[in-house]
Amino acid sequence: MNTKTGVLLLQLGTPDSPKTGDVRKYLREFLMDPRVIDVPYVARQILVNGIIANFRAPKSAKLYREIWSEKGSPLLIHGYSLRDKLRHFLGNEFQVELGMRYQNPSMKEALRKLKTSNLDRIILLPLFPQFASSSTGSALEYALKEISSWQYIPELQVVSSYFSHPEFIKLWAEKARTFIDSDHYDAFMFTFHGVPWRHIRKSGCSATCQKGPAECPEIHPGNHFCYRAQCFASARHAIKMLALPQDQCVITFQSRLGKDPWLTPYTDRTLERLASEGKKKILVFSMAFVADCLETIHEVSTEYQELFESKGGEKLQLIPSLNDDDGWVEFLGNKIFKLNQSH
Repeated sequence: MNTKTGVLLLQLGTPDSPKTGDVRKYLREFLMDPRVIDVPYVARQILVNGIIANFRAPKSAKLYREIWSEKGSPLLIHGYSLRDKLRHFLGNEFQVELGMRYQNPSMKEALRKLKTSNLDRIILLPLFPQFASSSTGSALEYALKEISSWQYIPELQVVSSYFSHPEFIKLWAEKARTFIDSDHYDAFMFTFHGVPWRHIRKSGCSATCQKGPAECPEIHPGNHFCYRAQCFASARHAIKMLALPQDQCVITFQSRLGKDPWLTPYTDRTLERLASEGKKKILVFSMAFVADCLETIHEVSTEYQELFESKGGEKLQLIPSLNDDDGWVEFLGNKIFKLNQSH
């Protein structure tokens, strides 16, 4: 009997438009997620709906307008293209859908399409290489909760992370090599999206990195599920594959929100330090983002570039994300084939 497998690509989300109202709606849905701002519900309501969303929406809308194109949000454009290329790569035995955790195309609608196709198996594939409760955890929780309400539940397979997969690292190394071979850089920065330190404590991590900005130790049973440790591991594998000088490489965390302590070292402060040390050109890896978005296009390439220049630096060269690159499609497609064949 012929069987058919559904694949749900899970991505974070984007506003429906760069209008302030749509951005505010997106921020409210995103920040009201208890896995993102993990405080009691009433406090979260006051913080998000009373303060953050109202004050940040106009500013964020302005930033979104700067990166928006006629086709829409970069994250959405790359997501649709990746979905379509995967459909072609995998063939008719697979049904591939894209679902955003927040806003559209919604995970609820994507799952509805999979449900009505009477599939034998569904693979949940988050587009987050490193596992964080506020990204992968939230997306998987939503999908599993939605599926749990179905009358018939097909066989499920879940991908939690692929932060150190050799082929994933190779994709980044190959993109980086084109820049390294054509120019000279004084330093190499690996910047990842930050999370509050309390998220690391909740993950059960037993590593000493909880106590300060020191580097995470190598992956071991005590920190295998730790987001920060996985970020460090991704960077270390890329550094090794590219044979980069260790003393010229830094691993940092960006996009912090609020006054609570977030993962360190901070990207902006590290850039200030590097500029003060006379570094002029830095090659930037953003291995937590597989699609270019506000955090890469604007935060790194515009905000951090301006900061770096103001402190005496010259150029931050951001390596483009994997987006819908053929190699990325092949990596995901082969991973899906392998999962499908294992059952």
